[in-house]
Amino acid sequence: MGNVRNLAFWVVLMLLVLALFNLFSGSGNNLQSNEITYTEFVNAVENGQVRNVTLDGEQVRFRKSDGGDFVAIKPEDAEITTLLLDNNVPVQARPQQQSGFQTFLMSLLPIVLLIGVWIYFMNRMQGGGKGGAMGFGKSKAKMLTEKHGRVTFDDVAGIDEAKEELEEIVEFLRNPQKFSRLGGKIPKGALLEGPPGTGKTLLARAIAGEAGVPFFTISGSDFVEMFVGVGASRVRDMFEQAKKNAPCIVFIDEIDAVGRHRGAGYGGGNDEREQTLNQLLVEMDGFEANEGVIIIAATNRKDVLDPALLRPGRFDRQITVGNPDIKGREKILGVHARKTPLGPDVDLRIIARGTPGFSGADLANLVNEAALGAARLGRRFVMMIDFENAKDKIMMGSERRSMVMTAAQKEMTAYHEAGHALVGMELPKCDPVYKATIIPRGGALGMVMSLPEMDRLNMFKDECHQRLAMTMAGKAAEIHKYGEEAVSNGPAGDIQQASALARAMVLQWGMSDKVGNIDYSEAVQGYSGSTPGFSVSASTKELVEKEVQKFIQDGYDWALKIIKEKEDQFERLAQGLLEYETLTGAEIKRVMDGLPPIPEKGDDDNDKDDKPSLTAIPKAKGKGKKPSSPEGGMEPEPSV
Repeated sequence: MGNVRNLAFWVVLMLLVLALFNLFSGSGNNLQSNEITYTEFVNAVENGQVRNVTLDGEQVRFRKSDGGDFVAIKPEDAEITTLLLDNNVPVQARPQQQSGFQTFLMSLLPIVLLIGVWIYFMNRMQGGGKGGAMGFGKSKAKMLTEKHGRVTFDDVAGIDEAKEELEEIVEFLRNPQKFSRLGGKIPKGALLEGPPGTGKTLLARAIAGEAGVPFFTISGSDFVEMFVGVGASRVRDMFEQAKKNAPCIVFIDEIDAVGRHRGAGYGGGNDEREQTLNQLLVEMDGFEANEGVIIIAATNRKDVLDPALLRPGRFDRQITVGNPDIKGREKILGVHARKTPLGPDVDLRIIARGTPGFSGADLANLVNEAALGAARLGRRFVMMIDFENAKDKIMMGSERRSMVMTAAQKEMTAYHEAGHALVGMELPKCDPVYKATIIPRGGALGMVMSLPEMDRLNMFKDECHQRLAMTMAGKAAEIHKYGEEAVSNGPAGDIQQASALARAMVLQWGMSDKVGNIDYSEAVQGYSGSTPGFSVSASTKELVEKEVQKFIQDGYDWALKIIKEKEDQFERLAQGLLEYETLTGAEIKRVMDGLPPIPEKGDDDNDKDDKPSLTAIPKAKGKGKKPSSPEGGMEPEPSV
């Protein structure tokens, strides 16, 4: 139907062009053969050779005495009437003469133009214009056809459980008899839930590459507009397209934009969004069956979705896509490093071990940053040091070596970081100290980074207390070295981290004997979603704050005690940071023992285990080695 309207529009347009061409060029061609100059016409009048004259606009039509008909064009200022009357020539005046066909076309032209405009807008409204001015109700779902850059399950790593669940859906689409002979039915929907960057959208693209069926993709925000009813109309249109192409898959990214809990909040829900959600619920599992249409959705916030979306029959499968473990990170690094030439010293397992908590997107960024860093240095391969520098940049921020620091500021930063590192090395339940630096990075003047030996799943009470001690060790070091009145605002970030950890211990984790095993977090901190009618007394709030304060103070006292007991090691470490600016964990141990951070040639073989894994650190003051990786306390710069 749309093709017929387009053809009619172009036919009408061609007729208009032909008519205008005939109108402006046809009459002129007929007159050119009998046309004479105005001077010849005047001479003929004065010589008595003109029998009669007809004035037709600018044209002067006349007949000579010998019977010939001629035409002349008069100038605008010519006094032709006086000339003719003086020579007794009969004169007749009429409006400019047009042919009947030309007159008909001129009268028909406005009607044809109106018809053409009407056909154009009808085409935009009904047929071809989903993005047109009147195409609000059309679905914005796009069919994905990846001829180039096709993603398959081979490109997905580190989330094996989620991949297996979705591989089964793809297998059902390819071979439905395998499941239907045992009474199995294809799932109607699969919800991918997890933190940002874990690979939810990548999984959906892999399904599109593997399934071999039509794959429609749309964002949850594409449904909702300012006009009421548009979202519901788009949902209907999307499912109509899907039914025509069944079996097929529809992927809705960020479904929480349209699937939020109905009626939440004090002001009630948005009518347009709720209508859209209601239509989506009906289409997924209503009176009409949608056989062969599978809905796959992704969200970072499953907790805000309406319960009706999550029931069986709509999203039958809810798949958690979490951050990968160490084995998963190694596989993901292998996938992203396929096209990157790696040096002989690169060990992806070591990199995976040093990146706990990294998501798939973080690891892809790590490989890319390492490749960019190697390219800047003109390397042919990406070396291990490039990965270490990239990891430092991602986790700590870029180095700010151009930042001007006075000798006093640099010295205080060194003692502050030495306190963190010393306490972290002394307490067994703290994560191993990976690196300490006094080079400004990001918003911090210095930093101590700790890395767990394995992926962390639980937090224990004694571990939390030791972590509080390490966090408060920076302030304890400043006070021990410079006194109570000389402490800076550098520990501001430490205090924030310690307060958050201590409050979690008291309010949520039940680690305070006085407060007990009750979750007070929502009532005390005023979270929006707190249980109606649940509140605590002023005495309980006071008790909570006293326990939080006690936990932090105990950590501070513990850290100060360690620094005083290890006074010599504390001084050596601070001076080592002032000289070398950056020290790794193994180098910190050597400096604390009074040895140089880099083993000399005459050292015993027993020192081989303490050798740093990276390149040697130059001993020239102010030329510290570039550091390499994550976690640890960050102290903001002093405010101006």
